[in-house]
Amino acid sequence: MKKSLLTVAVVLGIASVSKAQTKIPPDIEKLLQKNTCLACHKVDTRLVGPAYVEVMKKKKYKPEQIVELIYKPNPKNWEGYPPMAALSNVPKDEALKIAKWISTLK
Repeated sequence: MKKSLLTVAVVLGIASVSKAQTKIPPDIEKLLQKNTCLACHKVDTRLVGPAYVEVMKKKKYKPEQIVELIYKPNPKNWEGYPPMAALSNVPKDEALKIAKWISTLK
């Protein structure tokens, strides 16, 4: 009986680790909040827009390409999602910092 409980506990522990969400660094999270990115995007889960992880799985964007898409989204890239609004109010240095982080996700 104890062996069965231990096995179940280990399996559940492994399952919860495999579903662990990607942690957003505090400085990036501040920028994502400030620029309203988190209203439509999450790291690991589809929201209004694609998850950041999904963006990097579908296309291996370079940070500069992500910045360009922040300012001039291309709805053809993401069928099944509503078109993203252009975010010209995001300062370029902040957009690049966010984009560099997104490009590290797998």
